Amino acid sequence: MRSRIVPEPLAKLPWKVLLLVIAIGCFGQVVLYSAAGGSLRPWALSQGLRFFVLLGGAILLSRVPEKVWKDCALPAYAIITISLLAVELLGKVSGGSQRWLDLGFIRLQPSEFMKPVIVLACAKFYDMLPPGETRRFSAIWPAALLIGIPAALVMLQPDLGTALMICAGGGTVMFLAGIPLRLFIGGGLAFSVATPLAVNFLLHDYQRNRVLIFLDPESDPLGTGYHISQSKIAIGSGGIWGKGFLQGTQSHLDYLPEGHTDFVFATMAEEWGLVGGCLLILAFLLVIRWGIDVGQRATGRFARLTAAGLATTIFFYVAINLSMVMGLAPVVGIPLPLVSFGSSAQMTVLLCLAILMSIDRQNRKTVGW
Repeated sequence: MRSRIVPEPLAKLPWKVLLLVIAIGCFGQVVLYSAAGGSLRPWALSQGLRFFVLLGGAILLSRVPEKVWKDCALPAYAIITISLLAVELLGKVSGGSQRWLDLGFIRLQPSEFMKPVIVLACAKFYDMLPPGETRRFSAIWPAALLIGIPAALVMLQPDLGTALMICAGGGTVMFLAGIPLRLFIGGGLAFSVATPLAVNFLLHDYQRNRVLIFLDPESDPLGTGYHISQSKIAIGSGGIWGKGFLQGTQSHLDYLPEGHTDFVFATMAEEWGLVGGCLLILAFLLVIRWGIDVGQRATGRFARLTAAGLATTIFFYVAINLSMVMGLAPVVGIPLPLVSFGSSAQMTVLLCLAILMSIDRQNRKTVGW
């Protein structure tokens, strides 16, 4: 009876997850409202408008058939890779980084689109590959090139955090496709050996300082280690229940840098405490769990790999940001999606959600409001 009352396109949407995503987005606007000292401007209002516009776009994109995503995977990869080359040649420099293409009416950051597209491209490659070829070298080097080329271009911008996200998303698809575990173990050992060389010779000075400060944050508490030190103070001062809404001191007195972007979780934890932080993490975990369930229900190899890869992309967003603000990982500029101010991560996560809903719509056996 309910399926007759509610139009089928609306009834087939995963409303429990959508309401959870809306709750996370609205809570993010509440945190940004507090970070601005109890004002909708300059962050909460614009963030809220963007969120609901992009969410509406995600719902529309969820109507796109799975076959279209599969057919567009490699062409989209080629277009964004060319865009990354254009950024290197013609990109706009801002804050010491060259990451944007200024088209006059809009500024695009192609590296953000590469995060979900690398998952689509790798899933498409392994979907075309005969299952018997998965454990051969011919199944490894093409995917490694697919991941390595955009990651190297993003590192030139420089943007270490996004390059790591691209490698993590593509590497997850490779692992789930059946690449032998020993190769990942060998790659991890090679990475461990190469890390000191990369820190000394490949990273920029500010990136190198972030890694060294992560190892010993108290060595320069008023300089490079200031962000991590103040973030820990803010999170710790919130205690179990927090200081209360609009009562945070670290952010309101400007002790906490970037309290509305990369370190928004510290702003939230100071006012909402351990309980608020755990509930927010739980909400993200439920969204990620739903994405993994979509992959388990999918019937085709492309759909299974794509759904799992996109779900882990959202996981990496959350895990890296939380590790960063708690001092468990170097500061690499990964925001907390749907909560941090800014449209890039918001757009990427909602695009991942749109593709997941598209896969879910075609594989769900029952319709329910």
